[in-house]
Amino acid sequence: MDETHAQKLARLHALETQALQGGGPERIEKQHEGGKLTARERIDVLLDQGSFVELDRFVTHRASDFGMDKQKWLGDGVVTGFGAVDGRKVFVFAQDFTVVGGSLGAAHAQKICKVMDLAMKVGAPIIGLNDSGGARIQEGVAALGGYADIFLRNTLASGVVPQISGIMGPCAGGAVYSPSITDVIVMVEKTSYMFITGPEVTKTVTGEEVTKEQLGGASTHASKSGVCHLTAPDDQAAIAKIRTVLSYLPSNNAQEPPRLPCSEPVDRDVPELDTMVPTASSKPYDIKKIVRAVVDGGELFELHERYAQNIVIGFARIGGRSIGIVANQPMVLAGCLDIGASLKAARFVRFCDCFNVPLVTFVDVPGFLPGTDQEYGAIITHGAKLLYAYAEATVPKLTVITRKAYGGAYEVMASKHIRADYNLAFPTAEIAVMGPDGAVNIMYRREIQAAADPVAAKAAFVDDYREKFASPYKAAELGFIDEVIAPRTLRKRLASALDMLKDKRDENPRRKHGNIPL
Repeated sequence: MDETHAQKLARLHALETQALQGGGPERIEKQHEGGKLTARERIDVLLDQGSFVELDRFVTHRASDFGMDKQKWLGDGVVTGFGAVDGRKVFVFAQDFTVVGGSLGAAHAQKICKVMDLAMKVGAPIIGLNDSGGARIQEGVAALGGYADIFLRNTLASGVVPQISGIMGPCAGGAVYSPSITDVIVMVEKTSYMFITGPEVTKTVTGEEVTKEQLGGASTHASKSGVCHLTAPDDQAAIAKIRTVLSYLPSNNAQEPPRLPCSEPVDRDVPELDTMVPTASSKPYDIKKIVRAVVDGGELFELHERYAQNIVIGFARIGGRSIGIVANQPMVLAGCLDIGASLKAARFVRFCDCFNVPLVTFVDVPGFLPGTDQEYGAIITHGAKLLYAYAEATVPKLTVITRKAYGGAYEVMASKHIRADYNLAFPTAEIAVMGPDGAVNIMYRREIQAAADPVAAKAAFVDDYREKFASPYKAAELGFIDEVIAPRTLRKRLASALDMLKDKRDENPRRKHGNIPL
């Protein structure tokens, strides 16, 4: 007998109810006891209220081995669909740990691939909320193939639409490569971890005993490896940070970042800047204070805050315009560039360039960090990555030299020579091949040794060198600096330059792609 309309609707309602229950009340309760939200709860926090449209709610796996034909779950352990963040369309997938530990099989992967393909078609960001025990062993190579299908899409979407990964539970083995290709990784402290091989395999192979948290927890990846860009104490805070990242970015590479209302004058003076940079070149100061003094609301949304702290990267706004900040930090290693700082900044410069975010670079750099560890670790190659990233970038590039800009590090840090558009210097700036003290020791060694008063002779040579070569005025004379400014005027000059450059068009030579020194 044919079903009535009411019976058909009742059946639909029953299936929807079953799908919404995930792995069932007991597993949901266990998820909550572990301090974690469920996949659907996470999506509710991420998206604007009432905007989520779910896809593939009734998909199930097609595996039959190991008794899998008798175990099926609607949705197959991942919730996928689209919605809005601050009114802008985004696509999302959230792995459901209450269903077979969120393990990934072929159908699970196909669901993720579908929303990624749709995101590329319509030009919208992809947010992945990862909470999975890894590949579904019962499906064998089909599960591995599913991961590879996702990795391919991550790669093709790179630089086309923003991709953000929230790590909200386990993410191990091959699964880590999907987040690692994405633009930003946010990890939840104490409840998430990422590693290629876990503690047990590590102990078997190397004899090293280590916990999951030590090996791949949020703190480890935020401070030691640099894999993680942001951490948060819980799921809600992590998702809030994902929303904040999206607020600085366009929906795709063909659009400009959203411009927000600015409640303060863009041309305001900042008097405290006149004395914020010490005149003594060896005295440290916090570059973040300089940045916060000039940006809207004093707000710097920093990425990689605990990794390679000798350089600062993050997003801010001037006059409501989204900008990417790169700044040497004199408080750490005197602001020297090293391997970690070069990698951190290079990736961020390319990220901003992908999505039309202008770059503002604050320079106070004495050079590259010396030592065998750096040389053996290929600082030459890694430093070249930052140079390459800046030279390749076609977005507006504004540079402010606050104090030291020496040697190759001067050239690398968005100098005029690698297509920076607007280069300013404070009166405290020193631009030279090396510091006056080192230069004098090389050039006037004999004269100093022969002098009646070597100390006084050296001091005189240092003063002369500083005046001729280490001040900003020689560079300004040569056109390498567009202007030496009173520091208090920096905000309005940057705002004016951003407005002037808003229609900038620049192109690189036609090619398949460059060969960045990896």
